[in-house]
Amino acid sequence: MELKGLIENFFKYVQERDIEIYNEFSLQHELGIYLRNTIANYKVQFERNVSFFSNDNKTIKREIDIAIFNDDKSEKYAIELKHPLNGQHPEQMYSFAKDIKFMEELKDRGFNKTACVVLVCDRPFYEGKMNTGIYNYFRQEYAVYGDIYKPTGANKNSEFISLTSRHEFRWQDLNDRSKFYVIEM
Repeated sequence: MELKGLIENFFKYVQERDIEIYNEFSLQHELGIYLRNTIANYKVQFERNVSFFSNDNKTIKREIDIAIFNDDKSEKYAIELKHPLNGQHPEQMYSFAKDIKFMEELKDRGFNKTACVVLVCDRPFYEGKMNTGIYNYFRQEYAVYGDIYKPTGANKNSEFISLTSRHEFRWQDLNDRSKFYVIEM
């Protein structure tokens, strides 16, 4: 299954049908409905706990936003979604990295493919004057890799997420005010 292609086709479908994605919940459900109508012979479920798929559930997160699997779970796919609406740009970017780490962990636990999807309506996620630290990944390099340090708060520059691989992406236009990217692993 080509997750990235399916998700990019979903965004084309959203454009063509002028479907309003107004928060993360609407993104999750619109994508889930689209996937159910597009792929046959798979279950598409929301907020599925990792323990449903693996005894090794010591992961950075517990619940998978969208899980896709066949009856005997010999094929399984996971999608994590972010659609931040309340600013907090550097913290949300750190959350993007956390989702990538979670998808790496699920790949290590036997998932066929995983994907991270980010949809933003706020320019500071993809461009701005500051392009160092966490901003560099999302505004300049368009790749997330290595140790990503928490950019704010009490654990600033001490807490970090360590990614195993380099994950490149491309910001794509959804409409005149929204951009998205899809990282498939």
